[in-house]
Amino acid sequence: MNKWVIGTLIALFFLLAGYSLFLGQQVKTVDLPKASLSPTQSTENETQTAVVEDAARISVVAENLDTPWAIAFLPDTSMLVTERAGRVRFIDANGTLRAEPIATISDVKEIGEGGLLGIAVHPDFASNHFIYLYYTYNSTNNNTQNRVVRFTFANNTLSNRTVIVDAIPGASNHNGGRIAFGSDGFLYITTGDSQDPSLSQTTSSLAGKILRVTDDGSPVPGNPFGTRVYSYGHRNPQGIAWDSQGQLWSTEHGRSGIQSGLDELNKIESGKNYGWDIIQGDETRQGMVTPVLHSGSSTTWAPGGLAYLDGKLFFVGLRGQGLYEVVLQGDTVSSLKKHFDGELGRIRDVVVGPDKMLYITTSNRDGRGTPKENDDKVLRVNPEKL
Repeated sequence: MNKWVIGTLIALFFLLAGYSLFLGQQVKTVDLPKASLSPTQSTENETQTAVVEDAARISVVAENLDTPWAIAFLPDTSMLVTERAGRVRFIDANGTLRAEPIATISDVKEIGEGGLLGIAVHPDFASNHFIYLYYTYNSTNNNTQNRVVRFTFANNTLSNRTVIVDAIPGASNHNGGRIAFGSDGFLYITTGDSQDPSLSQTTSSLAGKILRVTDDGSPVPGNPFGTRVYSYGHRNPQGIAWDSQGQLWSTEHGRSGIQSGLDELNKIESGKNYGWDIIQGDETRQGMVTPVLHSGSSTTWAPGGLAYLDGKLFFVGLRGQGLYEVVLQGDTVSSLKKHFDGELGRIRDVVVGPDKMLYITTSNRDGRGTPKENDDKVLRVNPEKL
């Protein structure tokens, strides 16, 4: 082989090697580590490759879930997660997802936005082992309704089923569904208008409300109308949280369809009317409350869960596909930031864990998202890295 041919082959080799190196530099992937629920525990070696700018701020707790709707932590730092199809999943304190559901609620009706939704743990769980679920079901004549049911959780099993609030109006959409115990020890329940806006302004109806009940479902003495109703005039509230002063806040879906937008963050007070469907956005009317913050007409959050941590409210967006950070200054909002804009797809819930981390659920398999590999997920977010 002459010198010219040898030289040509050597030049071609270096040219191809350089091109391969160039291509390799164009795709940047970051390992998203498997999370452990306790900050003192070592991280598992399992990793998942994902295109995320800063892996230090977010890690995977569980994956391959089907539309996880709500998270509740138990005293031992394990957690229960609801899947909208009717399953209750268990993640132990080491961050391991139990392969099989601990329960499948047989009368859950998964329809549109309905199904197995909220979950709450009784404040005295250590002694009574009470777990509460909110879900959609078929009542007589095939009517869609919602109910709150109390169970006893022991030995990784739900038992002693007791319906405590029943016949909450339901529909394919606008079922509310968030439940949580407040700092006063009572259970708060968000309900949607069940696609009938007039019910929101009807104080005798359970639709379009925030309810406040005792742990057995009875109206709390001192409720403004002598019933379970605490506040009214809501369209579809899906997030509730209390700040350090015990003030209740709520996120709420605004109008939908071609005129989507005007999603709300509200400060909730007993007996107040939050205006749906008479006022929206910055509109005012005597006896009605204007939101503390709204998304405007050109932006849609479609807000889900809400959590409070260190002077800030965090809520998540479904259509907004982000985690929103609201800095509070007393009863007002001083700033609003958005994190993970579009990186994770639709996000349904956010809660504060015992380690002061934020735990969120994706909702990309709910029929309105674009599922990615291993969706849906429970993720842990370090708020100090946002």
